[in-house]
Amino acid sequence: MKLQITIIGSGFSSLAAACYLAQSGHDVIIFEKNSTIGGRARQLKKDGFTFDIGPTWYWMPDVFERFFADFNKKPSEYYQLEKLNPAYSVYYGKDDYITIEDTLEKICMAFEQEEPGSSKILQKFIDKAQDNYNVAIKDLVYNPGVSPFELVTTETFKKIGQFFSTIKKDVRKEFKNERLVTILEFPVLFLGAKPGDTPSFYSFMNYADFGLGTFHPKKGMYQVILAMETLAKSLGVTIKTNAPIEKILVKNKIASGVISNGETYISDVVLSGADYHHTETLLDSEYKQYSEAYWNAKTFAPSSLLFYVGFDKKIKNVNHHTLFFDVDFEKHAEAIYDNPKWPENPLFYASFPSITDSHAAPEGKEAGIFLIPLAPGLKDTTKLRMSYFSKIMDRFETLTSQKVRDHVLFKESFCVNDFIKDYNSYKGNAYGMANTLLQTAFLRPKLKSKKVNNLYFTGQLTVPGPGVPPSLISGKLVAELINKHHKK
Repeated sequence: MKLQITIIGSGFSSLAAACYLAQSGHDVIIFEKNSTIGGRARQLKKDGFTFDIGPTWYWMPDVFERFFADFNKKPSEYYQLEKLNPAYSVYYGKDDYITIEDTLEKICMAFEQEEPGSSKILQKFIDKAQDNYNVAIKDLVYNPGVSPFELVTTETFKKIGQFFSTIKKDVRKEFKNERLVTILEFPVLFLGAKPGDTPSFYSFMNYADFGLGTFHPKKGMYQVILAMETLAKSLGVTIKTNAPIEKILVKNKIASGVISNGETYISDVVLSGADYHHTETLLDSEYKQYSEAYWNAKTFAPSSLLFYVGFDKKIKNVNHHTLFFDVDFEKHAEAIYDNPKWPENPLFYASFPSITDSHAAPEGKEAGIFLIPLAPGLKDTTKLRMSYFSKIMDRFETLTSQKVRDHVLFKESFCVNDFIKDYNSYKGNAYGMANTLLQTAFLRPKLKSKKVNNLYFTGQLTVPGPGVPPSLISGKLVAELINKHHKK
């Protein structure tokens, strides 16, 4: 049955869903509120510099390969991928850092130098993480979160204890060196929760990190968005930009279309890849599934304060990805999750894509992206942003033994207010809803509306969860669900 399908938003999940739905023979039109597509994965270009505004880490290459293979394509037909070596480095003090290279063998050597005997423990830990990865990413996450029985398989039954222990417990049981512990706990931050609140099963993120490695698409992560746009258009998808949705139309409890820029567009199915909470504000109140109290009670992934900085010289003593863990990890986590406030001494992350990619900055100059994780919903002012820029620049200069502040050509910032303005993001969150035990799989907001027929959702607030690879998977899951419910 050929359907007219309206999709709200043009992020990874929306573009993925559009491709699958168009491949199934449906007429698909995407409405994007901003002037460029990509949702959180847009680009900033200024004075010859190019920055990825959103995601900068390319992990789980097999998920991207699986997506394009569904259309008899390969990522290499659209963009050039480079495995980073080093993958990243982690600073703990002045000129004091650990470098994570591009193979597990090299990483084991780095661990052994830091803590004798830890390499054998690490190998066993990653073997277990790989087994979890094979169960989760190759199978489990490709379920639509409709029933708890999706989680009940022979393999998951063997791992039942891992759903009730945590990453923090598992890591600290095996490793005593605090520096190595933070390296092993950091990947779950991509899932949007503290290691102490993330089920052990999610150690598959450690395999994604150490086993598969970190990659960079030449010209930046936005090349993946452009690749998906090219694929979508080749399948017949129409994309409208500068087209915010004012209302989702419902007739006889059936979604019947949308209003954008004052114009009505009738369709058989409405699919939203926009913020889930925001999408429900586009409905009359009787059709909302989840109350404000529901959303307020959920654990959301952090927001972020980001700076996009153009430097007039090359930056030393850093890698493409560099983490600064020279302050108390727990205190910063508390300021995000337990007692939301601006952190006194924040951890931060810096990316210098121009170290790897000449397209990111003019010759002899450097593009720098700095990120501080924050609690969503915080007060956001220009004064606060600038004070935190000063804080991290002071530490950056000290830790890396160089002066950079006098070499800043420009800086642009992006924070809570911008996430709300540009993406209608609930409380300005950056990564969606956290993957805690009680927010996993069938316990997340549903792909299909319970109150409005023919209304569906995709993206980071629904199944399977936050991150770019899960967003690609979310688009596939919702497309399959739509096709299932609309068979002849």
